[in-house]
Amino acid sequence: MTAPGPRPGAVSGNPAAPAHVNRDTARRVVPLFRPYRAQVAAVVGLIVVTSTIGIINPLLIQVVFNEALFVPGGPNLQLLVILVAIMAVVPIVNGAIGILQTYETTRVGQLVMRDLRDRLYSHLQTLPLAFFTGTKTGEIQSRLANDVGGVQSVVTTTASTILANVVIFVSTIVAMIILSWQLTIVAVITVPVFFWLTKTVGERRRQVSRSTQESLAAMSAISEETLSVSGVLLAKVFGNQARDIARYQRENQRLAGLEVRQQMIGQGFYAVVQSFLSITPALVYLTAGLLIANHHAVSAGTIVAFTALQTRLYFPVGQLLQVSVELRSSLALFDRVFEYLDVVPDIVDAPDAVDLPVAEAGGRVALEDVYFRYPGAAAGALSGVSLGASPGHLVALVGPSGAGKTTISYLIPRLYDVTAGAVEVDGLDVRHVRQASLASAIGFVTQESYLFHDTVLANIRYGRPSASLEEVEEAARAAYIHDRIMEFSDGYDTVVGERGYRLSGGEKQRLAIARVLLHDPRILILDEATSSLDTASEREVQKALDALMGSRTTIAIAHRLSTIVSADVIYVIDRGRVTESGSHRDLLRQGGLYASLYEEQFEGGQVQWPCPDGDIMADGTVRPREPQAVQAS
Repeated sequence: MTAPGPRPGAVSGNPAAPAHVNRDTARRVVPLFRPYRAQVAAVVGLIVVTSTIGIINPLLIQVVFNEALFVPGGPNLQLLVILVAIMAVVPIVNGAIGILQTYETTRVGQLVMRDLRDRLYSHLQTLPLAFFTGTKTGEIQSRLANDVGGVQSVVTTTASTILANVVIFVSTIVAMIILSWQLTIVAVITVPVFFWLTKTVGERRRQVSRSTQESLAAMSAISEETLSVSGVLLAKVFGNQARDIARYQRENQRLAGLEVRQQMIGQGFYAVVQSFLSITPALVYLTAGLLIANHHAVSAGTIVAFTALQTRLYFPVGQLLQVSVELRSSLALFDRVFEYLDVVPDIVDAPDAVDLPVAEAGGRVALEDVYFRYPGAAAGALSGVSLGASPGHLVALVGPSGAGKTTISYLIPRLYDVTAGAVEVDGLDVRHVRQASLASAIGFVTQESYLFHDTVLANIRYGRPSASLEEVEEAARAAYIHDRIMEFSDGYDTVVGERGYRLSGGEKQRLAIARVLLHDPRILILDEATSSLDTASEREVQKALDALMGSRTTIAIAHRLSTIVSADVIYVIDRGRVTESGSHRDLLRQGGLYASLYEEQFEGGQVQWPCPDGDIMADGTVRPREPQAVQAS
């Protein structure tokens, strides 16, 4: 059986694959507005009204001059009052409509931005583990914050500004032609030059804008890595604060330079444009004089009205030049957002995927001749691995570092898909099991348990968000952490700090075990769950693990062999293959790799490490401890 693959031409979830930037970005932006067609139509209508109503007053100026002021017998005051009243009401009405337009435009824009952020975040949640192991967290944060935030002005203001200025430009041209087509030709003759400048400047600025966002992403990544608790701690113990500061300052200097370039590109062109726009009115006056000299009827009212319209024409031309450059620059931000949206998840539910069957004794795990190679790796991580684990049994995986033990633990919950062979849970290939069903059946306890910067209650309840407080406390008691929680000043409302730094290693592990207990999986995977703990903490955690295992299928990865001597089956993994399997005593008698690893940890026949049942001796036997010795420990 094979897992469904990505569609042809799509970007793989493998971060090593080059991301394709869609050149037709503008066409992809339009569908974002489809859910809000009615609101967009209302905004367009309001923009058309506010943009065309502005030509009323310049046209009325011609009437004021020609029919109300300079008429035989003196000014027509009655008509003048009416015209002035209309000219006073028009901007008031236009301002009121403009307020409504701004509200609707901002509302639609924010709804679109909300959808885009939700879509990007939801899509990132579906991407495989390989994507996140190959991408800096700061880079991902930058796409969500800087890039999506950067396109916000485009969605909320730039698009409406372009439409408004196009309507103003067209309506003004129409009004000019009505007044005088000869003067109109003089006024608009330089417009093609402006638009050519727009394209040239826009392409250059778009390139700089993309470099600017990449620099912002790099700064976010540096901040994310060096200002976290782990990063600060690492810098302090190695004395590398000056190096990290210098690295940040270099990127900050690069960003400052790019920002200056982005602002200065096109400023020379804008100066040329402004010069043309200032010269053109003088050319209009000259043309009007020539027309009058050649006996063409051009009234004073027409010239004044035309001059008023000229300012209305030049404003949208300048705005379109500036805004279109901004739009081109912002397309680079959309490109970066769409790059992530174009990454196709490698791990998806197959069309025929089913839920795991509900069975009291469920949880059997089997790997059948499994081969696996990490994306982009030169060599395979696993070669022909076959093993099994049954409910109620503890199966241990041991072997040198890099042998493939953790890789096996990643394949069972389908964090990766096998290259060949199959991983089965209760007889079903995991590639044909719904991911939600598989996740509900598997619990993971790792060496470094991740805790959120939240309360103890929220961290435990993450295992089952619907759990009641009583169920949370029951899980905490089973994990031998309830009493310790009650010693905290705020009890279950105690905030654990980022990654749980306010707790000890043993406390974090038992909190993580309580979370898994609340999750109540049928399959339990322990990846070095106690290797970083001291003796006392390990004993507490081991008691919690014993409660957690119960009748579940347990697969434990261990370097510290004392923790798995009582395992039902031990598989020795070396260079991606199962080289030995059997019980602890069987493997010691075989005298292979396991025996060598054991001898390295238990030299001299002395007690090397305590376990819940007694002291483990170098020959593999367990010597029971006296009751008082257990009490003392």
